This record gives sequence, C-alpha cells and structure tokens, in this order.
Amino acid sequence: MRPVIIIPSYWAQGNQPGTLGERGVYDYTTPIDKPLPELELCLASLEQVRGVLRVVVLVVAPPSCADSARARVNSICRAHASLNPLVIGDQEAAHVEKAVGRMAHHVTGETVSLRGYGAIKNMGLAVASVFGYDVAVFLDDDEVVLDPDFLVNAVYGLGSLTRQNLQILAKSGFFIDASGSPYAQGSDAWSEKYWTKADDFNRIMEKAQGPVRITRSNHMCGCCCALHAAAFTKIPFDPYITRGEDLDYLLNLRANGLDVWFDNAWCVRSQPPEEMAPMPSLFMQNVHRWLYEYRKLDAMNSRRDLRMVTRESLMPYPAPWLSSEVRRRVFQTALRRLIVGPDRASYLRILTRGRYEADKFARSSSSRYLSFAMVWPTIASALWEDRYLQSAILRTGEASGSVEGEEPLRSLSDPFSDTGAFSPLTDGMQ
Repeated sequence: MRPVIIIPSYWAQGNQPGTLGERGVYDYTTPIDKPLPELELCLASLEQVRGVLRVVVLVVAPPSCADSARARVNSICRAHASLNPLVIGDQEAAHVEKAVGRMAHHVTGETVSLRGYGAIKNMGLAVASVFGYDVAVFLDDDEVVLDPDFLVNAVYGLGSLTRQNLQILAKSGFFIDASGSPYAQGSDAWSEKYWTKADDFNRIMEKAQGPVRITRSNHMCGCCCALHAAAFTKIPFDPYITRGEDLDYLLNLRANGLDVWFDNAWCVRSQPPEEMAPMPSLFMQNVHRWLYEYRKLDAMNSRRDLRMVTRESLMPYPAPWLSSEVRRRVFQTALRRLIVGPDRASYLRILTRGRYEADKFARSSSSRYLSFAMVWPTIASALWEDRYLQSAILRTGEASGSVEGEEPLRSLSDPFSDTGAFSPLTDGMQ
C-alpha cells in the first residue's frame, strides 16, 4: 500500500468571526503571526512515524492573506523535509479545479476546492489520485501523533475481509483529549438540553472500546481516518454541507453498500487552539448541517439505485438528528440561548430568519450531491496518476527541496506489507 497523509490547515490574518451561516467559516483558524502554530506541532509529531511517503498540506485561507499563509506554511514544511511535504495552495489547487471543471462542468458549486470542509477533503482525494496513492489518511493540524506505528495502524485491515465477508475500505480512529480520554464532555446547562450529543456519542465510543479491535461504526472521526482508493475514487465527500462532512461521508458510504470500520487501537491526541470561531457562527453552521442532512437522507432513501439507510441502523447516534425532530431542537436551543445570553442579537436572527433560510437551502439542495457523486468516479479515474498534473503541482508545491517527482529514500523493508493479510484479522474483527 502507498498511503499519503493529508492535512487541511486553516489560516487567517487574525481572529475574524464569520457571517452566520456563511460557507467557509471553520471551527478555528491559525493567525499567520502565531509564534508556534498547530501545524508545526503536528508535523513535528509525524517525524517519528515509520513509513511516511508524503505529507500533503492543504492551505485554506481567505484571498486577503492567501500569500502570507502560503509563505508561512512553506517555511514550516521546509523544516520537516524528511516528511516529503507537498503544499497545495491556490496555485496548485487551480490546476486540479480546472481539470475537474472539464469533466463536471454541469455540476453547480465548488465541489473540489480549498473552501468548505467537504470540498477541501475532495481536494485531498483529488491530489491523492493524481499521485496514485491508494490510501488517503486524513489528519487535522491540531492533532498530535503519539505512535511511531501511526501509519501501520492506519492501513491495518484495509482491503481485507471480515469473517462476514465484508471488505474494509474505510476506517476511523479516534482522538483523545489532554487527559487521555476519548469521551466527549457534555453540558448540563439549561440552554443546551436539546443540543448536546455527548451521551449518545459516548455510548457509541464505549461500545467501540471493547475487546474486538475493529468493529462496524456509526461514527467517523475526520481528523483520524483512512480511506482505500476503492472507496474514495467511487464516493466523494459532500461539498455542499457546512460542516460534519465526516459523518456525512459515512452515510454516503452506507448508501452505496459500504461501511466505516472503527479501529480502537488507532488514535491521535487533540490539541485544539484558543482561536475558535464564535458560538453563534458554529451553531448556525450546525443548523444548516442537520437540516440539510435530514433532507438529503430522505433524497438518498428515495433513490432505487442506492441502499436504504434506516433510522434504526443509526441508533443511538446520529439517528435522532436525522429526522424532522431536528427542527424542534434548533428552535428550542436558539430560544434558550436567546433567553440566557450572550449573543442575544445573533440568536434572535437565527430564530426569526436563519432557521428558515437553512431549511429552504436544505429543501432546494438536498439532491445536488447526488448529481456530483454520479460523475466523481469519472473524475477520479481521469486524475489517477496524471503526469501533466503531477508536474504542474510539483513545480510550485514541493516544499522539501527534493528533486521534482522523486520521493526520498525510505527503509527497504515495507512496514505495510503484511498489515492487510487475512489471517491476523480473522480473530480480531466482527
């Protein structure tokens, strides 16, 4: 196997709160002048990892500071030349977007780009395809790798069959917090009664931490996941969802007859920065997300060429968030946050306008992904090991100073040669 590590990295000139519901508002962005950015810590932790062939860094920044962000990322990546880093900024992305546009000219919106969580992940998949990497391993830049066998664990079982003759093509690890816990911290606040998901998530996590290493999952951790080419060249991320693209990808896989598998021996440590987006902005993005997800699942379930994804199969989470019940959750939470404050003006706007706009978008856009998904296999096939695109990207994206197109010498032993074998997994999966 030839895995590539893909790291989206979000940058801004400073702490710039986004517009409510605006696409391109992220959980956090790194200020360009930050002395010790999260990306530096992430790449430093990867130095210990065996078998790194290449690390791709996707630079996400607004046009006003794109050049400054790119320069900062270049300087960080040059300090980690042993990782064979490849920086994908606006210039490199433009080559990919142009190639995609020729094949998907009838599809609306930015489907493969450096804006919006789903489109950014698709850019990572496109770059992996261009260079012929058959495993895409996603890692966030605020995660720290703890184990030299991070990649060995990432590819463990991929492409193999379980005892039920099910092929494993998508895997999720998990992240732990500073105290080493994989569980979410809930809230007992009156305002959060209808919005907290911690209890349901923790039930899933507790079950997954059992004695069996790899189990079928209703959860996918986008900051620690591995996708086999047999999955990512057939099924793209949804570029129209505002956030939660990882869980959404699980639903897309399941509708196409595939599953995400949870590996309880594979994890990273999360070190979230202080520069987090304002709560009303994140809430409004989640309003868009869950209303869209609810409508989209209905649209997928009405298709005869896709498998039915039932509510029962998604219990205890995320089933409660994928029905009309989510509209009541939105109303109750916005109302309670309006009452207790702060940011009352923002929540008043959400109550009077935002939730209706989000529902209107969800109704009108619920089938857009399906149109894009139909053409994605053609796109991925055309991009696969495209020599012209490789050359165009390497010309400006190489940050390590290596010879163009040439990967640094690695260990002669292949650390991934035996991880996909059938026999070691027959007793470790169900």
